[in-house]
Amino acid sequence: MRPRFVIIAIILVIVSCISPALAAQDGTMTWGVHVTLVSRWLDPGDTEALITPFMVLYALHDALVKPMPGNISTPSLAESWSVSKDGLSYEFVLRKAKFHNGDPVTAEDVKFTFERYKGSGATLLKEKMKEVQVTAPNRVRFVLKEPWPDFMAFYGTSATGASWIVPKKYVEKVGEDGFKKAPVGAGPYKFVSFNPGVELVVEAFPDYWKKAPSVKRIVMRSIPDEATRAAAVKTGEVDVGYLFGGAIAEELKRSPGIKVVAPLLYGMYWVDFLDQFDPKSPWHDRRVRLAASLAIDRNAINQAEMLGLGKATGSFVPPEFDFALRVEPPPFDPKRAKQLMVEAGYPNGFDAGDFTPLPPYSTLAETVAGYLQAIGIKSRVRTMERAAFFAAWREKKLHGLLVGATGAAGNAAARLEPFFTKGGIYAYGSHPEIDDLFQRQAKMVDRKQREAALHQIQRIVTDQVLVAPIFQQGFIWGVGPRVEVSGAGLIQGYPYAAPCEDLKLK
Repeated sequence: MRPRFVIIAIILVIVSCISPALAAQDGTMTWGVHVTLVSRWLDPGDTEALITPFMVLYALHDALVKPMPGNISTPSLAESWSVSKDGLSYEFVLRKAKFHNGDPVTAEDVKFTFERYKGSGATLLKEKMKEVQVTAPNRVRFVLKEPWPDFMAFYGTSATGASWIVPKKYVEKVGEDGFKKAPVGAGPYKFVSFNPGVELVVEAFPDYWKKAPSVKRIVMRSIPDEATRAAAVKTGEVDVGYLFGGAIAEELKRSPGIKVVAPLLYGMYWVDFLDQFDPKSPWHDRRVRLAASLAIDRNAINQAEMLGLGKATGSFVPPEFDFALRVEPPPFDPKRAKQLMVEAGYPNGFDAGDFTPLPPYSTLAETVAGYLQAIGIKSRVRTMERAAFFAAWREKKLHGLLVGATGAAGNAAARLEPFFTKGGIYAYGSHPEIDDLFQRQAKMVDRKQREAALHQIQRIVTDQVLVAPIFQQGFIWGVGPRVEVSGAGLIQGYPYAAPCEDLKLK
């Protein structure tokens, strides 16, 4: 029997050596995702004012125009578009493309998609729109009530999901709930299965208009725990793991065969003073908000959270955006912060209540809470499930402090609108001066005038300390040895693997 055991041992050694190659031949790339996957992200019509849903959208769906390598607004399902001389209409010419069920993408689908859209920016887009005209099966015209220079910044970037097209006939056939359970898109990958909160599986769509994807199957697996996600990268259970903090990122860098990459995102992180519009709240006093901002050591946070690969900031708008106002990060000045607390009437500090971070950034909230504690502002970090967090944020049910973030593309106006304007999806209140400037800049054709107005809004946000910006994120990945093209950083400011059709395994 002994020779038999020797043969079995040899076979096991051979199998262990060739298993990575066999996995690569299988053509499946697995992502270890840092968030809980939700069905809402399968439908472009529900897109939030955040970048996370686009992790799914870039695989399953396609847009008329979207951010791609080299251009924040790249023709995709639309092969071209034009603007009328009076600035009132935008006409798109569609290329020949198919949905996953074989139906052609038509102008009727574009019109239907816009009319059903209810995600971020929907109210503003529809207020500005007079009508959407189907002028031919492959031509669609958006007619505005008045010239609006920001139309493409809202419609043709990831500021909203309004231009990501869904099939009218299929949605009407299966209904809204049916579409979320079995979505049909026009993207490089088609839907296979979804286990909410656990795993999404998509497979290559060979008839994708651009090209057939090289990777045959993508599995997005929710692994919210950072240490577990890192272990999955090390063992090869996942090929790409998203979002690692400094300590674990250092550990991954030392792991054989693992690459650590960190695209610099459009993602800006901030502390939001949710109760500042309540005259009875300590946060209503600008001096208290400024004290909190000065108490935060942004450079230390950048080093601890992102190995120094992010950028400390004093700006809410990414510097790469059109009309961005560059603002230097506030100094770390706890002495001045304590003086401000005394001047505001809180020499012994106060209890700020809950401090709720955008999941999964609980360690960031704990670090900031520690800095605030040092000047007497006490808080309790309260973690929530991600979907519940967004629902509560949108419905204005959260109070106290919040760590907010968004990585959506666009321009300064698109970034400001959801958070600082009246009716903004995440705005707990607004300043009349900001609302007036925002409405006026949207009608300005002269670029210098628009820039002056948008800069003034950003100065108000900064001077009034409406939020305390912390950093522009360096989004750390762990990439396994099977991956040849991970997609990291191919699209400027975008955090995830894309374009999906360009990914490759070795």
